[in-house]
Amino acid sequence: MMFDQALKGIPSWLDLPGTTPRPLSVARWQADADEGDDVLLDACTGPTLDVGCGPGRLVAALLARDVQALGVDVSSEAIRRTTARGGIAIRRDVFGRLPGEGRWHHVLLADGNIGIGGDPAALMDRIRHLLRPSGTVVVEVEQPGSGLTIGQARVRTGGTSSRWFPWAWSDADSLPADGFFPLWQQVRAGRWFACWEKS
Repeated sequence: MMFDQALKGIPSWLDLPGTTPRPLSVARWQADADEGDDVLLDACTGPTLDVGCGPGRLVAALLARDVQALGVDVSSEAIRRTTARGGIAIRRDVFGRLPGEGRWHHVLLADGNIGIGGDPAALMDRIRHLLRPSGTVVVEVEQPGSGLTIGQARVRTGGTSSRWFPWAWSDADSLPADGFFPLWQQVRAGRWFACWEKS
């Protein structure tokens, strides 16, 4: 899996047709939670599911705050790195069966993970079923005015590329969020975030 290679520190990019390749922020993902991440962490006061947890910086930071947290990722390297830093994570697809369905207080979609599956409407509907009533989803989004784009992407590491896979990216105002009520939008450390409550 190409993402596993990226997590090992090999410079990697996300190729999106018609756009400049985006460097994957692997060094930031592997570091401790930073100022921008505080927006995500401060929004989580109860049991939290981190979807696409990567190497687990948010899971570890939440546990350090005495907040129950579970990471979910399809990458075995992500799970290994999360558990190595004291976090708890399972290797699962978010669209498959997960623990605590309908009981999570918060779900995190950081680092562009709103793109998982290439269908933000379907992903947000899945998140809605994972949350308890009045639970919240906190999403890292694109800068305002970016709109919603659905297409194909691939991970490129060195001279090797993955197969193309469905991906998406969206600003807060364009994100399909049926069954949710918008709570807030914030910008911090050059990153944009938004939060919705399950209605």
